Amino acid sequence: MNQIKRFAGILWMLLGPAAVYYLVKTAATEIGKKPVLDTKIQWAVFVVVFIPIAIGMVIFGWYAFKGEYDHLPENSDELIN
Repeated sequence: MNQIKRFAGILWMLLGPAAVYYLVKTAATEIGKKPVLDTKIQWAVFVVVFIPIAIGMVIFGWYAFKGEYDHLPENSDELIN
């Protein structure tokens, strides 16, 4: 199971930048089709909101890859240690 978590971590680390690339590419295409202020603002908001989410995906993937989630706590007593 730990190997699956580490492999999933690699997938998360790759998915974050790929999603940002696809989002920016789509935003540029949509703004090119209809270059009015409303479209630019809409896609700018989408990109600005999604970039921290993508960064979080990469960080989550890094921790999964490094093995931070190999042992998950089973009760609240394990959270202290």
